Amino acid sequence: MKKRILIVEDEEKLRRVLELQLASAGFDIDKAATAEEGLRVVDRADLVLTDLKLPKMDGLEFLAVIRRQNAQVPVIMMTAFGSVETAVEAMKAGATDFLMKPFSLDHLMQVVSKALEVRALRDENRQLKEELGRRYEFDNIIGRSAPMQEIFATIERVAPSRATVLLAGESGVGKDLIARAIHFRSPRRDRPLVKINCTAIPENLMESELFGYEKGAFTGAQISKPGKFEQADTGTVFLDEIGDVPAAIQVKLLRILQEREFERLGSNVTRHIDVRVIAATNSDLRAALEQGTFREDLYYRLNVVPLNIPPLRERRADIPFLANHFIRKLAPEAGCQVESITDGAMEKLIAYHWPGNVRELENVIERSLVMATGKRLDVDDIKLEAAPRPRAQNGGTQFLPEGLTLDQYEQDLIREALKRADGNKSQAARLLGLTRNALRYRLTQMGLEA
Repeated sequence: MKKRILIVEDEEKLRRVLELQLASAGFDIDKAATAEEGLRVVDRADLVLTDLKLPKMDGLEFLAVIRRQNAQVPVIMMTAFGSVETAVEAMKAGATDFLMKPFSLDHLMQVVSKALEVRALRDENRQLKEELGRRYEFDNIIGRSAPMQEIFATIERVAPSRATVLLAGESGVGKDLIARAIHFRSPRRDRPLVKINCTAIPENLMESELFGYEKGAFTGAQISKPGKFEQADTGTVFLDEIGDVPAAIQVKLLRILQEREFERLGSNVTRHIDVRVIAATNSDLRAALEQGTFREDLYYRLNVVPLNIPPLRERRADIPFLANHFIRKLAPEAGCQVESITDGAMEKLIAYHWPGNVRELENVIERSLVMATGKRLDVDDIKLEAAPRPRAQNGGTQFLPEGLTLDQYEQDLIREALKRADGNKSQAARLLGLTRNALRYRLTQMGLEA
C-alpha cells in the first residue's frame, strides 16, 4: 500500500516542490499551510514533514499535539532558523529527524526513506510482541509463561528440519503434544506419525514390533510383517520413554539414526528408510549413562536438539489458562453448566504442587466438573489428592526400619514391587518410580536379574 505523507509548510512554493517530489516517488500527499489545518488530517498520515516556524501554532507545539494523538507516526522537522539547541529540543520532543534549509531533494528522500523504514521495523516489533503476549495456545499446547514461549519458539525453528529431537520432562507435562506439534509443522505433516511407547512393549517382542519380521522368523510367524519404522517411512517416529529400551535394541536404533537402514527379524535383506525421530524420556539419561544402561553414542545421536519441558509447578502462570481451557473442553462432555471458576478456586489450584503435572490438572478439573452444582467452580468443588507421605517412627529419630541397612531396605522394596507386579519388571519399575533399565541394573547388583 502507498504511504501517505502530510506536508505542513507555510511557504507555498516550497510546499509545492515537496509535493511534486514526494508524489513522483510514489507517495500519497496531504498538505497544509498551518499546523491547525494539518491536525485535521494527521490521523491518516504515515509520516509528517513540517516546518518548525509556522503561523500561530509553531512546529514544536504541533509536534507535541501529534505525539498525544499518535505516538507512532514519524515527524521530520524543517527549518531555516535552526541551531544545534533547536535540533536537540525537537528531537527530545519526539521528532524523528531534522532537515536544515536549504536541503537537496536527494537528501530529503534519504531522510524520508529512513524514517519510514524505522517506523516499519517498530510496527513489526510491536506486532510481534503483541502476538507473543496473546499466544497462549499453540497446536493445543497451552502456555503463556516464559518457558513455554521459549518452547513454542523452538518448535517453530526445529520443525522444518529433519533434526532428531529429545524431549525431556516429567510424566504428564505434554511431551506427546509437543512431538505432534513438531511433526505437523514439518514438511512431513502429510506423512505418517507413528508413536512407540517403549515401556508398553514386552522386551522379547520389541525387536519384531519395531523392525518387523519375516515369515518363519519365530514360532507363530505365519506371514511377514513390517515394523513400526517401516510404517513411518517418509514420516516421523515418536519414541516415548526411550530410556526403557534394552541394550540390544539400542544398537539397532543407533544404526537407524546413523545409516537409515535395518533388517527385519529373520531376514538378511538390508532395508533403507527415511524417518525423522523424536524421542522422549521422563528419566535422567545421564544417570543411565553412568550406570551403563544406556549407550553413550545413542544418547548423543538422540540429543541433537534437546528440549526440556518444565513441570507445571515451575510455570504456575499457565495454570489459569490451562484450567479455563479444560473447563471449556470438558464441561460439555460432563453435561454440566459450569462456565467459569472463582478466584478462590483458582488460587487453590495455583498453590498445589501438581506431581502429575498437566495430566493431573485435567483430571482434577474433570472430577470437579462432575461434582459441581453451580455455574462456577468454587473452592469446595476442587478436590485435590495429595500423595501420602510416610510417617517418621519413634518421634522421627528412626530414619530406616530398625535392623535394616539402606541396601537391605532397597532390596526389600524391590522384592515387594516385583511381588505386587507378579514378576512384571516394567510394572514393578513404575511402582518404584524407576525406568525398566534402572530396575534391571539394581536386580543385577542383587544377583536377581537372571
